[in-house]
Amino acid sequence: MNLSVNFRLAALGFAAGLMGLLIVVAIVLSQKQGDTLRAQLNTVDSESFTIADHFKDSLREVNNIRFRYTMDHDQATWALFLTASRQLDTWMDEQAPRLSTAGEKDALRQVKAAYDDYLAEARQVHLRNQNNSPTDALAEFSSSRGQSQHLFDLGQALARAHYESRNQVISSANSTLAQLRHLVLALLAALFLLGVALAVMVYRDMVVPLRVKLVESQSLAEHHEKLASLGLLAAGVAHEIRNPLTAIKAAVFIQQKKFAPGSADAADAELVGREIRRLERIVTEFLQFARPAEPALGNVSAQQPLREVQCFLAPELARKNIRLLFEESNPLPVNVDGEQIKQVLINLVQNAADSIGRDGAITLRCRPDRKPLSNGETDVVILEVADTGRGIAPEVEKRLFDPFFTTKPDGTGLGLSIAACIVQKHGGALQYQTQVNRGTVFGIILPRADT
Repeated sequence: MNLSVNFRLAALGFAAGLMGLLIVVAIVLSQKQGDTLRAQLNTVDSESFTIADHFKDSLREVNNIRFRYTMDHDQATWALFLTASRQLDTWMDEQAPRLSTAGEKDALRQVKAAYDDYLAEARQVHLRNQNNSPTDALAEFSSSRGQSQHLFDLGQALARAHYESRNQVISSANSTLAQLRHLVLALLAALFLLGVALAVMVYRDMVVPLRVKLVESQSLAEHHEKLASLGLLAAGVAHEIRNPLTAIKAAVFIQQKKFAPGSADAADAELVGREIRRLERIVTEFLQFARPAEPALGNVSAQQPLREVQCFLAPELARKNIRLLFEESNPLPVNVDGEQIKQVLINLVQNAADSIGRDGAITLRCRPDRKPLSNGETDVVILEVADTGRGIAPEVEKRLFDPFFTTKPDGTGLGLSIAACIVQKHGGALQYQTQVNRGTVFGIILPRADT
């Protein structure tokens, strides 16, 4: 896929993601607007009942105190009346900032005007009734009941006007929700168009080329089948080569004893012996790759093969001033073929030593982890071989596990392929992390055994 196609796909994907994000934002805003509307309506309903009840209760209290004063002409009772009437007047002043509609404000003005008249008449009656008998004062109080009832009615009208203000809240919210709804529909339409454009581009720039590649892959698969058949034939030939090769090796060993040390014939015999051993190694590795043996599994500690490999290879690596270190850890059980795992570890350590050359360190360690394997995510034990070598170049990484690919002059290119095959037969996986000029860490991931 070329850069232009990647860029167009990325642009369309970004636009689609942005549209999706805007839709989510619009939906969230709609939900918040709905919650806000419900809260406002609940507040308006509650305040409407509160206004009606508070005004009615306060006015009833003022009337009761006024009636008591009418009966006893006690100045203390009159002082209570003045206090209660001021509290009601203060409460009405506090309601003014909370009212938003013209109907509410007009209703409050009528209530205040009628209440002012009510208080003015109460003061006039107070002045006249100081010398009146209780019977006359009671008659005058009874005549003011119509004024009190008018105040009650105006209080109810104020509550109704406040309740009707909820229509303004609903209208405003409906307008906002309609705008958000239109925005969501527009975004959905744009998202649909982007989806169509993306589908067309994917078909044109990806599906059509993939169909061509599929035809090529089918031809390549047929070619690989032929190679596989040839590989089986070659494995059989390699197996047959081992027997005469062993006989030749024995004959050279016998003849080598007849040559004088240091003679040209002895040197030639030594050269033939080295090449025979090389042929044996190539044939053995080829057979291991073509027909790997099934592991003989046993429950062992993961530290055991690491320690054995350290003891086996440390003296040889010390000649190159390479330290082979082993980090102690808690016992971790694994169900493996110890000899095959040792073979994998030896291959990894030798590769690490080749990467270092001279003067470095290789560390062997194991640790628990949780990783996805062929049977799903499970508890695993990771056997690690960490080196301080040159690392793996990017161009080599691409073909690292390819059979017969090697960067060594005398290598066969089968070591890592065999190692990966052995680990897979144990139900595990082979992983690595590398940094150029910093080193490489190979990890053998194995399922953790039950203790």
